Amino acid sequence: MPITKSQIIDQLRTVNDPELHRDLVTLNMVKHVAVCDGHVTVAIELTTPACPLKDQIAQEVEAAVRSLGDEIQKVEIEWSARPQPPQHPHAHADQNESPQAQARQNNPLPGVKHMIAVGAGKGGVGKSTVAVNLAIALARAGHAVGLLDGDIYGPSIPTLLGLHDHQIQGTNELFYPFNVHGIKSMTIGKIVDPDNALIWRGPMAHGAFQQLATKTDWGDLDYLIIDLPPGTGDVPLTLAQMLPLTGAVIVCTPQKVAQDDARRAVRMFEKLDVPLLGIIENMSYFIGDDDKEYDIFGRGGAAQLAEFLNLPLLGTIPIHMELRANGDAGDPTQNFEGNPTLADELNTLAQTVERVISQHEVAGEARQPTLNIS
Repeated sequence: MPITKSQIIDQLRTVNDPELHRDLVTLNMVKHVAVCDGHVTVAIELTTPACPLKDQIAQEVEAAVRSLGDEIQKVEIEWSARPQPPQHPHAHADQNESPQAQARQNNPLPGVKHMIAVGAGKGGVGKSTVAVNLAIALARAGHAVGLLDGDIYGPSIPTLLGLHDHQIQGTNELFYPFNVHGIKSMTIGKIVDPDNALIWRGPMAHGAFQQLATKTDWGDLDYLIIDLPPGTGDVPLTLAQMLPLTGAVIVCTPQKVAQDDARRAVRMFEKLDVPLLGIIENMSYFIGDDDKEYDIFGRGGAAQLAEFLNLPLLGTIPIHMELRANGDAGDPTQNFEGNPTLADELNTLAQTVERVISQHEVAGEARQPTLNIS
């Protein structure tokens, strides 16, 4: 008897997403199955664009289908990426709703699929360095990525991206982002005099951030990474009220004082109804010329904090001299083309962030009706 579509779907129930550990059919990732004269076509919708484990999924799908017998002559997979929920920019916001609920109803950037805030409870923990390298790692994985320098009090992006010789372009209504290192970027540091202290009262900070975020021609993006100022001030509140965030990432160093401040940043995002994606420990340790590991700031503090807060530990980044040197030189691309250990750590961090985003999306969709396979 010929192979049926139902048999193929049953076989696909044996294939699990490597990161979500549930089968493709249950996750509603199988969108279409067709079979004709031994030629099988399977349409699979990935939870995130340019999924790093797509090849593994393809191999397991083909193996599962071919296990039905020699009648299967060819297996073809058609890929797509899960779309974002439709935005309603003109919907009326209920004043009793949370800031994020209102932001989702009045999204000013409907072309951006995922907006990720990178925050920290205190300065000096490497938040901007993490934001820059996370953005570049995602771009090198095949995504369209933007980086918004929301640290309007002390913008570091001009130095970290090497923007000193670049001039801002645009019109009275719209800024054009800088295109460097494979990403789009915008920063207050290229609009104001870099030698002047940036002293902003609350309304001024709100207005400056709003202009940077919404008056920049971002186009269509898979990810917009937003580097926030440290602490729990006006800018994170403005961000939560204005942009529908996929989630926030908190950066801290291992020592206790950094953990205490990071905990306050986590609580702030919780109150603002912003999903917490996890914690990154920066400056985790240092490898000396003797190949020994030195715990300069202690070690494992972020892991303890993540466990206490029931959040994922997204990664630990040791102290690399190249990371500092490439940042000072404005050449973060070299972090991915020089020291292979550093490149692996940064790429793994980006893959982990993508995986956690997928898990958040699936958890949200589990409460929604699913589509029948056609």
